[in-house]
Amino acid sequence: KGPNKVGYKGILQPFSDAIKLFSKEQVFPIYSNYISYYFSPIISFILSLMMWMLIPYYFNMVSFNLGILFFLCCTSMGVYTVMVAGWSSNSNYSLLGGLRAVAQTISYEVSLALIMLSSIILIMDFNMMKFFIYQYLIWFFFLMMPLSMCWISSSLA
Repeated sequence: KGPNKVGYKGILQPFSDAIKLFSKEQVFPIYSNYISYYFSPIISFILSLMMWMLIPYYFNMVSFNLGILFFLCCTSMGVYTVMVAGWSSNSNYSLLGGLRAVAQTISYEVSLALIMLSSIILIMDFNMMKFFIYQYLIWFFFLMMPLSMCWISSSLA
């Protein structure tokens, strides 16, 4: 029947799921290094929130001249949190799964960095605001169509 169980047309279902999630008992893997096991997702979440600072608004509270480089560094640091989470569980299969995820993420990051490098060469600046200024008349998506398709495929993977 779907999610329309709690509230009218399932409006309250996300709140019900959140209450259920936060009321569950914490499970510790027996031989894990639980400090790094629980802090690696938190650090990954903090890194993803730090990337939101790069989005230029009309009122620029934070202006990065090297915003693209900061974006690439934050996405690269996210790889380490996956590796630490797999390592700290002290399970061979978790470690192998973490290493496979790291290898896949790095391979997509290389293509993403090369695609972004072509845009950087086009405007000769690392500032995110300059990216929006230069795309006022024609979007880079239409200007570099094959690279845009590669960027979409690496973003969806």
